[in-house]
Amino acid sequence: MSNFIIRKATEQDVALILYFIRELAEYEKLPHEVVATEDVLYNSLFVENKAEVVIAEEDSQPVGFALFFHNFSTFVGRKGLYLEDLFVLPSKRGLGYGKALLKHLAQIAVERNCGRMEWVCLDWNKSSIDFYRSMNANPMEDWTIYRLTGEDLLNMAKK
Repeated sequence: MSNFIIRKATEQDVALILYFIRELAEYEKLPHEVVATEDVLYNSLFVENKAEVVIAEEDSQPVGFALFFHNFSTFVGRKGLYLEDLFVLPSKRGLGYGKALLKHLAQIAVERNCGRMEWVCLDWNKSSIDFYRSMNANPMEDWTIYRLTGEDLLNMAKK
């Protein structure tokens, strides 16, 4: 990891961020679900400030990214850091970049007085599960994520 840095994304990184999102979706076998565009990301990240992105670079070349935002825990009574996406290029996996990104986010969470840091992982993604467990991250096995999207969300809003 010579000349390795993690930096905050800038407006000039929008195309790169979308590239990483599409690569992550491909890896997760969900490319059909990516509807984000550069314009949507630009507005969400740099105008409305809905989320933040950090970029991992080695020798000034992007190798990965993380996209996160704050949520709030009523039980803890403090905000948390929610990691939406973490992605490292396949050719750069196993070299410490993912761990460095998670460590960086943990530092942000501590600096911002977050009560916890959370993310989700697909059940079949054994390599990621093993990676997270190696850092003492605990799966929340008693919880199931529920989601409303598309027509179901629109129909619920009408009720």
